[in-house]
Amino acid sequence: MKNSHISLKSLLKPCLLLLAIYGALTSSLGHAQMAERAPGAKPALSSVPPTSSKSSSRATVQPGASRVEIRSTASQMAAGIAAAEAALGPAALAIAEQVHTGVLPCELGAFVTVASDPRAPGYFNMHGRNFRYRMVPVVTSTGAVRLEDHKAGAVWLQLANKSMLMNQKAGKRVADECKSPAQLTVAQAMKEQAPPGLLDPPTNPATAVAAGDTPR
Repeated sequence: MKNSHISLKSLLKPCLLLLAIYGALTSSLGHAQMAERAPGAKPALSSVPPTSSKSSSRATVQPGASRVEIRSTASQMAAGIAAAEAALGPAALAIAEQVHTGVLPCELGAFVTVASDPRAPGYFNMHGRNFRYRMVPVVTSTGAVRLEDHKAGAVWLQLANKSMLMNQKAGKRVADECKSPAQLTVAQAMKEQAPPGLLDPPTNPATAVAAGDTPR
């Protein structure tokens, strides 16, 4: 009988200890929930350390995203410029159709490249050694083919036998005697059929008779 009483006490002690621990945990949990529901209670600190705004922004922005945005912005700007430049009148467009394009050889071994812009009808990109211009036709009273870059002060004059490029701001001629194949043909024909000068002696007898020099 004494032995059974001792074994019963040894069994109850662990049970009572567990109940006491459970009660303490329940009480602390209840106090914590009441503190969180209170109006002025501060939020509990998270165990995860907060990340700085700089690191988070760097993590969200991908390296390729900025390049895509830059390219998109540049394309939109180019499209806007092309749309604004396309507003040329019929007279300017008629002059643009007469412009000789391609690589034109000039004097002193220089070259001028003239290329039309398919995105902006009537406009031309002109470049050579140490220069690059954006040219637009200008209507003249004489009907000559004239292109200008108003910002740079460049002027391109196209004649039947040659073209020349001038910079009005710098006050100098950039290129001269520039000829396309069509202009070269006209220049050679003009050279072969050059009219005689006023002081040159007549070579045709009929011309001498007409001038009053009757042979004796």
